[in-house]
Amino acid sequence: MTLAEAKVVVEGLIFASESPLTASEIASIMELDAALVESLVEDIRSSYEASALTIRKVGGGYQFVTKAELAPWIEKLGRPVISAPLTAASTETLAIIAYQQPVTKVEIEQIRGVRSDSAINSLLERELIKELGRKEGPGRPILYGVSDKFFTHFGLTSLEELPMKGISEWK
Repeated sequence: MTLAEAKVVVEGLIFASESPLTASEIASIMELDAALVESLVEDIRSSYEASALTIRKVGGGYQFVTKAELAPWIEKLGRPVISAPLTAASTETLAIIAYQQPVTKVEIEQIRGVRSDSAINSLLERELIKELGRKEGPGRPILYGVSDKFFTHFGLTSLEELPMKGISEWK
């Protein structure tokens, strides 16, 4: 397979995938080196510079998306680009979970100083967080952490990309 043919296949795989596709997944499918796949993705991304589309790296993988500047027109199609924003309580709870995971509801409430049932339920419904298991000890409380959808929603590839300013006071 030539590089030009490989580029077409990579483009097709990313386009056809329902969720972000990692370089190693593409490499496995195509029996190529992951570094070569990453290089091909960059070439494909460059070829879309004058297009409405781009390839975005989210959740550890690649995904085709429309460029952000097209949002006003896409919204006119009746397809909302952004869902209802998170409440302040949900945002605060999500930040605590992202930085402290795995974390229990009681630990979240100790940091926030208020009950967090509603915020946790909202985040679970949006699939931004998930249950990671149960903590050893009395009552075996549920442990929460962020989901793959969290990374996709916020355009992150890992927790290391989260800003660290002001977080030390939570420890």
